[in-house]
Amino acid sequence: MATSFANPLLAAPIRSMPRSVAIIGAGTIGPDIGYYLKSALPDLKLYLVDISQPALDRALRRFGDYTAKAVAKGKMSEAEAAAVTGNVVGTVDYADIAGVDWVLEAATEDLALKRRIFAAVEAVVRPDALITSNTSSLPAAQIYAELRHPERATVTHFFAPAWRNPVVEVVRWEKGDPALVEYLRWVFCSTGKVPLVTDDVACFMLDRIFDNWCNESALLLDRATAAEIDSVAGEFVHAGPFFVLNLANGNPIITETNTLQADVEGEHYRPAPVFCSVERWLTVAPGKSVDVAADTARAVRERLLGVLFSQSVDILDREIGEPADLDFGCRQALGFRKGPLDLMRDLGDELSARVLDRFGTERRGMPMPGRPLAAYQRFLRHVLVDDLDGVKLITLRRPEAMNALHDEMTDEILSVIREFENDPQVTGFVIVGYGKRAFCAGADIGRFPRMLGDAPAAAQYARDCSRLLAHLDRMKKPVVAALNGMVLGGGFELAIRCHGIVALRHAWMQLPEITLGIVPGIGAMVVPYRRWPQAAGRFNGMLRRAERLDAAAARELGVVDALAEDYPGLVQAAIVRVRALAGKVVGIREDAIDIGPLEAVAPKAANGQVLSAEVIGLMESAIREAAAAPTLAAALEVGYRAFGESACTAAACEGITAFQEKRAPDFTRTA
Repeated sequence: MATSFANPLLAAPIRSMPRSVAIIGAGTIGPDIGYYLKSALPDLKLYLVDISQPALDRALRRFGDYTAKAVAKGKMSEAEAAAVTGNVVGTVDYADIAGVDWVLEAATEDLALKRRIFAAVEAVVRPDALITSNTSSLPAAQIYAELRHPERATVTHFFAPAWRNPVVEVVRWEKGDPALVEYLRWVFCSTGKVPLVTDDVACFMLDRIFDNWCNESALLLDRATAAEIDSVAGEFVHAGPFFVLNLANGNPIITETNTLQADVEGEHYRPAPVFCSVERWLTVAPGKSVDVAADTARAVRERLLGVLFSQSVDILDREIGEPADLDFGCRQALGFRKGPLDLMRDLGDELSARVLDRFGTERRGMPMPGRPLAAYQRFLRHVLVDDLDGVKLITLRRPEAMNALHDEMTDEILSVIREFENDPQVTGFVIVGYGKRAFCAGADIGRFPRMLGDAPAAAQYARDCSRLLAHLDRMKKPVVAALNGMVLGGGFELAIRCHGIVALRHAWMQLPEITLGIVPGIGAMVVPYRRWPQAAGRFNGMLRRAERLDAAAARELGVVDALAEDYPGLVQAAIVRVRALAGKVVGIREDAIDIGPLEAVAPKAANGQVLSAEVIGLMESAIREAAAAPTLAAALEVGYRAFGESACTAAACEGITAFQEKRAPDFTRTA
């Protein structure tokens, strides 16, 4: 199952980005896939192909509706909207797509139909045109059995809504070219998706979870109603299985997919007969529930957990997919609150084993674990690790949060560094963000809201969050931050504790904490002044007014060591910097420093937002005191305490509350 690189953007693509794409099927998901592609690649020429002209007309109108909403919400300019809707052609004639680079089929889940489509496609397209199917269940080996050039074909399975859902499964199969899989991973990651590689089995990875979750729910109808089952399932998912089946008209789909699994893998996968006799389920909306008797709730809960755990261990034992991808896909594609492996970890090995044993008794034939349950937890959930000729590249992969740090990611970065920092074969480390949008968008607020008003607890929280940064301060092997996009708050504090920084030319940095009514507590009021005293004026503006610092300006100030034009160039520049720093790592200055006067500023951010004068005052006092501190440790302690003090202000309460409520804070009422 292993790919050449864990980070898809490290692979050298076998061809350039597609310039023209044809999507066959103008129903629901086909146009949505097209909208995603046009939004990411506005210059793309897109063909929508269907046998129905009215369907094509509706699909083209949908493009206009989507862009109009985006413009109205300020997420897209009029010019950007025109680029997305432009150069989109609807056609009923396959001859029109003869010159495209990529044909993506998104028709009905019907094997015979798909084979007819691909026979017609292969008759007109170039020999090197890519061919993929959006099937959710049919193996590539079946779909492409009659293709003359199967090596250029595979499955790319999107999830609804395809223009927004980040997940796409890319299927590796026997006759497909492995370089095609690597190319598609690169394309998808470059355009904002998260490609998950799966083996070529019925329903691949994620639909095995979803379909059997739904089928098991239907089999439970002998002991609970649909509304009761959805109410119990609400602990695990944002929308219950029966609500989702109503939404997607999914009863026939589950019948098809589980029949496919049953025919291949055994009768225990046979779909519940009730799917053939019911069109709509009487259930509850997400967030709603009905009362469920305790015994019934317990039985339903354990069966739902049982099918989740059973399918998960089967997927991993058969190497259908990777564990981190499984958990990520379940959360982001299927709407689970936590991935099944996280649920197993939370429940513990003993209780998880009990759930599986009961499930195995009730559902004879269903997969059971082939290893001790603890073995399924030995993986990194939020970082990817690649070895680039003796340099360990650590990729922060939390794209749903723009790679923001949280406790578990922090500990995973630290664990990788500790594993290899004493390895003589490892020269050093590079830290980079997943995708092309963000290096790291700060740190999740995590437990902090519970500490508002408690200065000692908030200060200790800052100390705890600094464990990775403090380790970097003590390291002898170099760690270089490769800034591949925006760098916010805690992400900037991580970057400045690395021993070198390289950046894409379009990258930028910001410390937005003041706009939340707090001060940055894990080094930003201390370290920049000690490492780059010549840039003190810029740091003053970043801290007190949330001013942005772009990469080019940071390079001129000496904060950034080198600029790169693209992701491969960025990684290469980071490796060069690691090698240059090998054996020459210099620690952060220890003694007191003179940062000059802090000129008075109005309590207003660079974007015009009114700020808290009280918190700016706390920040300025901390900056001065930290600069005068005789050691780095003493200076950092000043920052921790100041963070704790800021947590006790009315501004912090307003700022954090506004952030949680997704509104702009009003600091005028805290003055």
